[in-house]
Amino acid sequence: MRYVLGIDISTTATKAVLVDETGTVVGVGTSEYSYDSPQPGWTEQDPARWWKATVAAIRDVLAATGVRGDAIEAVGLTGQMHGLVILDDSRRVLRPAILWNDQRTEAECDQIRQRVGRDRLLEVAGNDALTGFTAPKMLWVRNHEPDVFRRVAHALLPKDYVRLRLTDELATDKAGAAGTLLFDVAARDWSGEVLDALDIPAGWLPPTHEGPDVTGYVTNGAAEASGLAAGTPVVAGGGDQAANAVGVGAVMPGVVALSLGTSGVVFGSTSAPTVAVDGWLHAFCHAVPGMWHLMGVMLSAAGSLRWYRDTLAPGISFSDLDLEASAAAPGADGVIFLPYLTGERTPHADPQATGAFVGMTVRHDRAHLTRAVLEGVAFGLRDNLDAMKAAGFDDVRQIRASGGGTASLVWRQILADVLGAEIVATSTTEGAAYGAAMLAAVGTGWFGDVPDACDRWITVGSVTAPGPDSAAYDGPYDRYRRLYPALRDWFRS
Repeated sequence: MRYVLGIDISTTATKAVLVDETGTVVGVGTSEYSYDSPQPGWTEQDPARWWKATVAAIRDVLAATGVRGDAIEAVGLTGQMHGLVILDDSRRVLRPAILWNDQRTEAECDQIRQRVGRDRLLEVAGNDALTGFTAPKMLWVRNHEPDVFRRVAHALLPKDYVRLRLTDELATDKAGAAGTLLFDVAARDWSGEVLDALDIPAGWLPPTHEGPDVTGYVTNGAAEASGLAAGTPVVAGGGDQAANAVGVGAVMPGVVALSLGTSGVVFGSTSAPTVAVDGWLHAFCHAVPGMWHLMGVMLSAAGSLRWYRDTLAPGISFSDLDLEASAAAPGADGVIFLPYLTGERTPHADPQATGAFVGMTVRHDRAHLTRAVLEGVAFGLRDNLDAMKAAGFDDVRQIRASGGGTASLVWRQILADVLGAEIVATSTTEGAAYGAAMLAAVGTGWFGDVPDACDRWITVGSVTAPGPDSAAYDGPYDRYRRLYPALRDWFRS
């Protein structure tokens, strides 16, 4: 039996998913870690944690399955997008990585708009300047840590630091690079115009590759550390959402991927670069060669439920909270939850937005609050889907869902009712890591292309259809939408 390995370097854990030539997941290794918040709104991680966790996850899955490292024919990488890892000319890390959900760069976003022009930025990079992207983080380091900035020789995304440790090669994928704000999305390469406007040397940035392209080979040192075989090819892979879309088969127009993880994402593939003129949506390259995608992002989706459980219901299992929520009627008896716990992207692009429960009275109990959290996240995802439809992506034939939150049957039904569409599970449950493994399989020649791999490995499973309660959400959703404008000035006071 032959195998490929998909490695996902996420915000809270690294996962190694071992897949055989039939597309079956034969084992999963996971190693968890935390991130740091040295000041309000800041999130950072030591890149050494990712490498240590990658080694542990690979060794775990090999030990658990009994598969030898030399049976793995290729490795695919995916992981958190937009983070900034900066290295000196000896490839040593200069400071902790600044993560995708860090909110410190509002002033730098304004600086980017002034230097490039907002309209031109949308035209070239496909996106407005948002605090989560990589480019504003570079400017922040220049503005606030000039001694560090003077020593920069290389800038990488998180997964590409792991690639460097695996292969000793500097490289990235086009989907991940498109999330830096330094990329010409239509040309599928770095934008000299944006780099010049921001005074960022092009030599700092690695070569870019399509998702299935081989970018290097496991070194002897990495093989000794991880248990992989030296010389194993490592493909470019993709940013976590593009790889997740591959993993669920959202590689063609009309099939939408919905990810319900720490963040929430609505993702639609396009055959040409499509930019939302209001800048609410992200327009990136896909991990599929010659494809692009539109993506709406809410920053705290399943992360909202975890915060709620850990803060207000410690010790209560998610399944017990689900059971309680199912007893509350749609609309949570008037309670509305705003899921802006870490600011918000789509559709508000407001790092100062904050979360709130609104409409509580003495008659409400925990069941109402729990259901309000589930519904509030669903309303945020509807904001994303509506924005995509407004941008012209109105061919929504199927929504394929993934992420830890989709384990909740109650939440899946709420999503189907609020979004007014069938929520479809697939045979793949490992999301981005599985997609990275598929890209590795294409890169090593198992399939002709990515759609071929999806057709042969992915099957559609259970379907959750909108039920009779769908109309009951019209009023609550309208109230939800009116809350942000009503509270916006308060957020900033």
